[in-house]
Amino acid sequence: MKYHAINSKIFIKNRRNFVSAMKSNSLAIFNSNDVYSISSNSRLPFEQNSDFIYLSGIIQEESVLFLFPDCPIENHREILFIKETNRHILKWEGAKLNKESAYKISGIKTVCWLKDLEKILLKLSSYADTFYLNANENYRPGLRIETREDRFRKWLLEKHPTHSEAKSSHILQKLRSVKAPLEIELIQHACDITEKGFRRILPIIKPGVWEFEIEAEMLCEFVKNRSKGFAYPPIIASGKNSNILHYSQNNQQCKADELVLIDAASEYANYKSDLTRTIPVSGRFNKRQKAVYEAVNHVKKEATKMLLKGTSWKEYNYEVGKLMTLELLKLGLIDKADIQQEGKNLQAYKKYFVHGVSHHIGLDTHDCSFTDDTIKANMVLSVEPGIYIRRENFGVRIEDIVVIQEEGEPFNLMRNVPVEIEEIEDLIN
Repeated sequence: MKYHAINSKIFIKNRRNFVSAMKSNSLAIFNSNDVYSISSNSRLPFEQNSDFIYLSGIIQEESVLFLFPDCPIENHREILFIKETNRHILKWEGAKLNKESAYKISGIKTVCWLKDLEKILLKLSSYADTFYLNANENYRPGLRIETREDRFRKWLLEKHPTHSEAKSSHILQKLRSVKAPLEIELIQHACDITEKGFRRILPIIKPGVWEFEIEAEMLCEFVKNRSKGFAYPPIIASGKNSNILHYSQNNQQCKADELVLIDAASEYANYKSDLTRTIPVSGRFNKRQKAVYEAVNHVKKEATKMLLKGTSWKEYNYEVGKLMTLELLKLGLIDKADIQQEGKNLQAYKKYFVHGVSHHIGLDTHDCSFTDDTIKANMVLSVEPGIYIRRENFGVRIEDIVVIQEEGEPFNLMRNVPVEIEEIEDLIN
């Protein structure tokens, strides 16, 4: 790992919080992610399951975690199974974790080799009534493929058909949506690395620069600062590309008088940051670009003030929609007739602002949460309004991430990243 070691106390506390919400006589089982092949002898870089990281800190494939707080065998209440290094692995991949290093990372005292899992599971299942099993049940699931967790669930329930099943995700979504102080520190560190990357690219933005050159400069700065790289696929979208929400080609040349929308941020110690800025390629916003940018920035500032502890997601999004409607009216993009004709599920502003204004951030860029819940202190959220005008070949999005406070307005983790028009123009020029 590139990042500095994390104190295992955070993973110990996370496990303690999880087991306190379990039913009695229950065994929770968590699997690491698969390693994915892309051809006959190549594979993608391993990415650990974020729930597995949250509960153990272990970043290694073919790892399994057992949590059984009511187990009568005291040293079997927490068990971590890891793959043992053999000669072949040592030669081709290097040594894997040993039992001592796995304990140091996770704080789990009982560490066993993976080959012993079935024998120990057979013993523990005689004491358990329920299996807690994990699945990707985020409100924004990605492409659905069969995972290691899915295969394990089928195998386990065939072996033990009389046991009941419970969902780990319902507990984890609540726990992970509210961040511990150390988690906020790690996200702040990721934001600080992102700031360095952003400041690095401003001097190279000029007519003729390629989108991928901007991407390369950011990546270089991130890796230099102990990050694995981008927290998510970077969006470097110039001109009309800025209207494509998840544009990822990054292969076009930036032209004079265009805007380039940069949605790219760093991770650190598996915790993500998220940032978007929209920059004038020629160094100055023209009158129309400036008007749209100021409208988006105004909505961002006002939306941030609304993110108070106890606010409902529904109320928050409704009020932001009203703000955006007023700005679009001023810009002449919609009129009163558009508002009068809008339906219950298709407000007039959504023609130009087509995505949500906020999402949770943590071990995932779109971190797990319940969207029908109220906003709580120590949640970390994005604030990212945008206006996209296809017929004018440009879009503007501005995004920061903030921490919800016990009292008062949230704290902006991207507070040091230039955002005002004057700041950006001065730095470019």
